[in-house]
Amino acid sequence: MSPETPKTERYVVRSGAVAEDDMLLFRHPFNANSEIRLTPLSDRVGMQRMQLSLGRIQPGRESFVPHSHTTQEEFIFILSGQAEVEIDGERTSVGPGDYVGFPIDGAVHQLYNTGDEELVYLMGGERTSTDMSHFPSLNKIGIWAEGTMRYVDAEVQQYTPDDFVRRNGS
Repeated sequence: MSPETPKTERYVVRSGAVAEDDMLLFRHPFNANSEIRLTPLSDRVGMQRMQLSLGRIQPGRESFVPHSHTTQEEFIFILSGQAEVEIDGERTSVGPGDYVGFPIDGAVHQLYNTGDEELVYLMGGERTSTDMSHFPSLNKIGIWAEGTMRYVDAEVQQYTPDDFVRRNGS
């Protein structure tokens, strides 16, 4: 940004002026039909505690893999196009003006473009340094830490605190 640029312009993202080359192409590695063109709006103004992106999904494509979070709440707000949102295995239609929030209550969710035109929506939520996500259709758990997602099989050994404690006489 040049010294002549007004300070306010550092805080304004003119999404209509974002070039196709400046968008990120996101594809989930475990879903061949996952494809989102993303413009990370909050990153462009230096926000660190919450995130907001403009997402675009072509007809017949979907956002991610059905998942739930344990730490990060997220939401979507449909700007244009038609879609279905899946929550805990049930689907419902969503369109322009519809808001869908995903609290950390374990609800598994996913977005599908079911229309004939590009689906355009805002998606955002918390930005934490760590998160754990459940991917029931993959039977995996995703652990986000240190800027990397690690996947482990959901069938892991589980222990309670009592499993580590020996009582006198036992």
